[in-house]
Order: sequence, then structure tokens, then C-alpha cells
Amino acid sequence: MKFRAIIFDLDGTIADNGTLWKDATKNLLTTRGIEISDHEIEKIDKQLCGIGMFNSCSLLKEKFNLQDSVKDLVTEKRQQACDLYAQNLKFVSGFEQFYQKVSALKLKTAVATSSAREALITARAELNLDHFFGEHIYDIALVGDRAKPDPAVYLYAAEKVGVSPTHCIAIEDSPVGITAAQNAGMFCIGINTAGMPQKIQHADLVINSYDQINLENLLGT
Repeated sequence: MKFRAIIFDLDGTIADNGTLWKDATKNLLTTRGIEISDHEIEKIDKQLCGIGMFNSCSLLKEKFNLQDSVKDLVTEKRQQACDLYAQNLKFVSGFEQFYQKVSALKLKTAVATSSAREALITARAELNLDHFFGEHIYDIALVGDRAKPDPAVYLYAAEKVGVSPTHCIAIEDSPVGITAAQNAGMFCIGINTAGMPQKIQHADLVINSYDQINLENLLGT
């Protein structure tokens, strides 16, 4: 069997956080007297998608000439995201059923995310991620905060589950996440939960929902 593990991104792949990060960004700007249109926040959200907390706050600081340090912006946005997480978090449609198929085929699994540690802790509790992944839940804090598209967190997850990256499937929803997985040497499925198919066209396989994944064909079983 060619593939022996599936490594999942978290936000938009397991956790359906809807407009959470967009809302957190808008709140961050509003509290500083910056009012922006829905159209503008959509554009910004697409720019920030999947680039990690530090990089996203650096971009906001530069774009809006914010006086706060990037560190302070990160702290505030993390807290806002955690508050919103606790209120709205749910599974991406089809994830649980897909995971049952993965489990039945005895594939190893893990999470590899660029999400902030606080948001991950909340998601871990609210969605009972330990039930699915046990100890194999990894974030970029474990790899020196090297955010995607750096492949570090994917390489770390593969090492921890004991499977060569070339024998891993990654599931991602963001362009930088797909690049990270492919840079790690993994076959990457891009799931279009963000409604931006053009952003994930470089994935090895593009799907709109989990029920479009034919595991038997991928595994050659």
C-alpha cells in the first residue's frame, strides 16, 4: 500500500471555523478606529489565509500603519480567536465519516497546524480531538514557529507517526498549507472549504467535500 498515513491541517479541514479569523481581523482593526467594508475584509482575509499568526499580524501592521508591536497584535488576535472559537466551533461537514473510513483501513493519522497554540487548545477540547488523534496533534510551536509554507510541521508529524513523508497524504484547505505539504514530499489533497478553488489548484487532488475522496483508489486497495 503506497500511503500509510493521513495528516490533516486543522482550520478549514477538521474545524469549520467559518468566518472566525476574518471576524478576529475585523475586530482587531475596529478597536483601533479602522472601519473597513465587507469587500475589503474579504480581500484581506484571502491574503492572510494560512500564513500563520505572526506573518498575518506583520502584514496588518504594515498595511494599516498600526502602532502596536507585532507581538502585541498577535496576543490580542489570539485571544479574540479563542473567544470566537469557543462560541462557534464545529467539524467540517463529512470529516467524522471520512475519519471512520481512514480508521477502518488502519491508516495512521495526525494533525499538523499553523494555528495559534491557544486556538489549538480550544479546538482540542471543544471537538475532542484526542479521541481521533491521541497524542499526534502538532503545531508550529513544536518546530520553532516555522509557519507554513515551511514544511517543518509536516515533517515533524510524519516523523512522530513513524511514516516516511512520501507515504503520507496531507489534507489542506489553504495555498500555503498545500505548498508546505508538497515541500515535505507528501501527496496533498486540497479541500475547497474556503470557497476559493483557484487558490488550491496546485494540490495533487482538489475536492469540494470529503465524500469525493476515494480512499481505495488512492491506496491501491
